[in-house]
Amino acid sequence: MNTSATILVADDDRAIRTVLGQALGRLGYEVKSTGNAATLWRWVEDGEGDLVITDVVMPDENGLDLLPRIKKLRPELRVVVMSAQNTLLTAVKATERGAFEYLPKPFDLRELVRTVQRALAEPTARNGAAHAEAEPDEGSLPLIGRSAAMQDIYRVLARLMGTDLTVMISGESGTGKELVARALHDYGKRRSGPFVAINMAAIPRELIESELFGHERGAFTGATQRNAGRFEQAQAGTLFLDEIGDMPPDAQTRLLRVLQQGEYTTVGGRTPIRADVRIIAATHRDLRQLIRQGLFREDLFYRLNVVPIRLPPLRERTEDIPALVRHFFTLAHGEGLPLKSLDVAAMERLKAHRWPGNVRELENLVRRLAALYAQEVIGAEAVTGELTEAATPAGTVEAPAGEGLSNAAERHLRDYFDAHKGGLPPAGLYDRVLREVERPLITLSLGATRGNQVKAAQLLGLNRNTLRKKIRELDIEVSRGLK
Repeated sequence: MNTSATILVADDDRAIRTVLGQALGRLGYEVKSTGNAATLWRWVEDGEGDLVITDVVMPDENGLDLLPRIKKLRPELRVVVMSAQNTLLTAVKATERGAFEYLPKPFDLRELVRTVQRALAEPTARNGAAHAEAEPDEGSLPLIGRSAAMQDIYRVLARLMGTDLTVMISGESGTGKELVARALHDYGKRRSGPFVAINMAAIPRELIESELFGHERGAFTGATQRNAGRFEQAQAGTLFLDEIGDMPPDAQTRLLRVLQQGEYTTVGGRTPIRADVRIIAATHRDLRQLIRQGLFREDLFYRLNVVPIRLPPLRERTEDIPALVRHFFTLAHGEGLPLKSLDVAAMERLKAHRWPGNVRELENLVRRLAALYAQEVIGAEAVTGELTEAATPAGTVEAPAGEGLSNAAERHLRDYFDAHKGGLPPAGLYDRVLREVERPLITLSLGATRGNQVKAAQLLGLNRNTLRKKIRELDIEVSRGLK
């Protein structure tokens, strides 16, 4: 580590210059600070400094606009960019223009120090030449939020834009997995190619191979002509495999072969076709659990999970809710609805909600509010009413937000005792309750595994003979297709 290095700091905030000067000075670095871009550029022109730390917004010039000039004049000089404009676009611009690292404000001082040490220690080959790119409009950004969780995602996405690395996106339903996949495509090196998406859970299992790889005429009954699959449609672009955990075993094997060999054949075809696509996969399921149950190939998982990205549920980034609400109201206004807003109490009510449907649930709520309420500023009463209405189907009793299985079971079991006030329920309660739980659990497991008792037994953690015995004891009807 070069502790005798000189670090040039440019930020119009005197307090930040002071903090950085003291922190880096204590580590032995020489620090030169300025509040404007002109002085920073003069130092760079004079050959001063071993590292630059610059803000984006300064009184005389945008730090991002200065970056290409620095990289052209002194390509070996590393630049760390800081910004309070914490959007995906800022991270992408900083990376595209040659920044060594992008740090959102407010920054963690320990992280900044580690970044400085890495920048001064790593080989200069890491810094590629900056390249000019067409810049998307800020308003068209697919991802909204300035929380710490989203900043981490922006930084990862920015690093991936210039690569073809395979990405695995995980997260609950409604968190925006396809938006992340589209961002990787739209701002990446394949942006001029097609973006093709396929949802494994939405296609009959027997048709997935044909949908993915295409088929030849006569390959199966009903195949009257050759059809191009999604791989062929996505050539030179990006293929997004949504709900990859629902892919059947045969299709998993074929996909693995594509990832290993870079080519595939159509269903019924013999000539290999080169696969020039970037693969992005997504799932809301625990693939490692599926691997343990024998439902997902471990070797395929590692081929897909080159760069994992976890999207946080909305309840983990509630500070982003106001920005999301404004964004969705703006979208609704663009579709012809009146422009609305929420008062402070209504916004706090949204922040307190558990959001089981995540961002998708919030978007639906905002559009509903824009369409159904006449007032320009909507209050907490309307928001609470809509949340309650959406969460409580007709004829049901709403469970408390975030209620777990244990609490729900306790509420249900209390009915046994309330029905016998002044006395106790009939004997045999333990066995009766177990039967009530076992029956739907086994029935659902058989349905999830399409009646495959071997897989259902693995899912439940039971011996296959034990499962068969329980099916007989509980008188579970094994309908057609359940084996």
